[in-house]
Amino acid sequence: MHGDSHFLESLAVVLCVAAATTVLCQRVRLPVVFGYLLAGVMIGPHAPPLLVADPGVIVTLSELGVILLMFYIGMELSLRKLGEVGPRGFAVVLVEMGLMLFLGYLAGRLAGFTPIECAFLAAMLSISSTTIIARTFEEHRVSTRLREQVFGALVMEDIVAILLIALLTTLATTRSFDFAGLAAAAGRLGIFLSVLMLVGLVTVPRLIRFVVSLRRPETTLVTSVGVCFAAALAAQRYEYSVALGAFLAGCLVAESGEGKRIAAQIRPLRDMFTAVFFVSVGLSIDPAQIVAQAGWIALFAALVVFGKFLGVAVGFFATGSAVRFSAQAGLAMGQIGEFSFIIAGLGVTLGAVDSSLYPIAVGVSCVTTLMTPIAVKYSGQFGEWIDGRLPRALQTFVSLYGSWIEQLGDARKRGTLGTRVGRLIRLIVLDAALLVAVLIAASVSGDEVAAFLQRKVPAIADFTRWVVAAGFLVLAVPMVLGLFRLIRALGRALALAALPAAAEGHVDFANAPRRAFVVALQLGLMILVALPCLALVQPFLPGLKGTVPLLLLFLVAGYAFWRSATQLQGHVRAGAQALVAAVGVPGATADEQAEALDQMEQVLPGLGDLAPFALDDGNPWIGHSLAEINLRAVTAATVLAIRRGEDAVLTPDGSQRLNLGDVLILTGTHDAIDSARRLLRDGGKA
Repeated sequence: MHGDSHFLESLAVVLCVAAATTVLCQRVRLPVVFGYLLAGVMIGPHAPPLLVADPGVIVTLSELGVILLMFYIGMELSLRKLGEVGPRGFAVVLVEMGLMLFLGYLAGRLAGFTPIECAFLAAMLSISSTTIIARTFEEHRVSTRLREQVFGALVMEDIVAILLIALLTTLATTRSFDFAGLAAAAGRLGIFLSVLMLVGLVTVPRLIRFVVSLRRPETTLVTSVGVCFAAALAAQRYEYSVALGAFLAGCLVAESGEGKRIAAQIRPLRDMFTAVFFVSVGLSIDPAQIVAQAGWIALFAALVVFGKFLGVAVGFFATGSAVRFSAQAGLAMGQIGEFSFIIAGLGVTLGAVDSSLYPIAVGVSCVTTLMTPIAVKYSGQFGEWIDGRLPRALQTFVSLYGSWIEQLGDARKRGTLGTRVGRLIRLIVLDAALLVAVLIAASVSGDEVAAFLQRKVPAIADFTRWVVAAGFLVLAVPMVLGLFRLIRALGRALALAALPAAAEGHVDFANAPRRAFVVALQLGLMILVALPCLALVQPFLPGLKGTVPLLLLFLVAGYAFWRSATQLQGHVRAGAQALVAAVGVPGATADEQAEALDQMEQVLPGLGDLAPFALDDGNPWIGHSLAEINLRAVTAATVLAIRRGEDAVLTPDGSQRLNLGDVLILTGTHDAIDSARRLLRDGGKA
């Protein structure tokens, strides 16, 4: 009875204190997570003993929170939903997490952490908090489009996080970056996952559908939670994280088609035990340690905010989003949360990292979580500020790039990309994987190969290291060159799918836009391939080896991109003159002007979706400048030219003021044109 009383006492203290602190945080407009962490600090061993809870009981309950949280996330990530996220979310996460894993590992080395601790630190800093983002978006009523795109990226991020947890568990068990040991451990993990998923796909969806058909909600709830804990137990028995087993159980339950119904039933249970999980995190917070690590916390928090903004914004822009939207997404994802706590706790539990890393994770999460609502609130203005300060050549390119990506998406839907694109993608993945394997093998096995050669060929004992280095170089150089050739070929193939070449004997008016698109695609593909590869290789290459040549390569590619964007500016100006002539027929109606622009789209491909907009009497923007309207930053559409009676203004700048009777020739994606029309017609935000 005494044990039962002790358990109830601890649970009552946790829930009551957490309720009080979360109400307080909501009153002062702080994230609820802060309330849970504060509750943990108040009842923890580092606070005055006014309220006491048994840490052992709380930690046990927090494990239930982790299991239920991962189970819930798994139910949201059905195979069907992964297909809906598509290549965009995958590409964004590859760029963002590749950059953050590299920067996080490098920062850890500079801070003096061991290689294994650096790996855990990099993983902690690379994963955004779905919980914090969801609540922030709800409070600030973020647009549906931004919400969907960010959550699409978070879906892919959660999947990578699960893979990282499995990899870090293996790493903590082997306690080294031994390539052979990691490969063997990865093979065992693959077998475990394959068996669990194969058996689960055969049994779990059928079981769940049968139980749901009984129409007994309590039976459905008990069965689903039972499947969750059974999978978590199986993972624990094979020395993997319980979070991995729970996540896979959620995916299996989602395949039954009843995921939404079961998620609604489990959500209250998840919320309660997730609260206990965050309280348990607060229990481990020593304010003295937080103060002692304040410098590193500030540094790593700045790294998270800047690195994630850069990675996410570049990823979204490369996949066709506007500058303003990309900046909003980048600022929204600039924090860490629940996954970071799980990874830090995993490292401490397995003895792979020093206990000082945990308060760093908590401190960085607190700082970045505090900044998230402010960042989301002003992200639109910040995106507009960036867009307004781009050079003219880049402004023109940005305006057209989104429409090219849209045309590429249309080609994909029509099935006109062809099998060559798929084959090139597979070859790039294979070549990159082989290159990573060769570089890692050269790092971890170079000394052993050199020693073997010294024993077998004593005559070259003084030169064995050079011989080994030359051998690995001979293997790597063809792969690097082949990778560049494949990336160039894929860039050309994608650009041709979006902007087809003219028939032989005809003038190819799409040549200049296609050339700029090719260079942009090649630069984007290089980033997409290089960052994940660099993140994988970095632990095996101490210091900055390999980063300097890559940086030089990006500079060369960036210069080529700038040249093509500058050349595009001249092409667009010439095209704008032809467009003005097309809509300048005396007495032409708005429909006739739109039809003329439709015909010009066929003659001048690559100038986006074209549309006219006439400023009639009473338009609210008459007398205002384009800079005051901020059309491109707000809507992602741009004004190619203005027809003003018998005169024309080609590629106008922000200082150009609008007059009654002006006909604006707009370009951009279909959505951008629609938003621009609403903004120009109504005078408010699009």
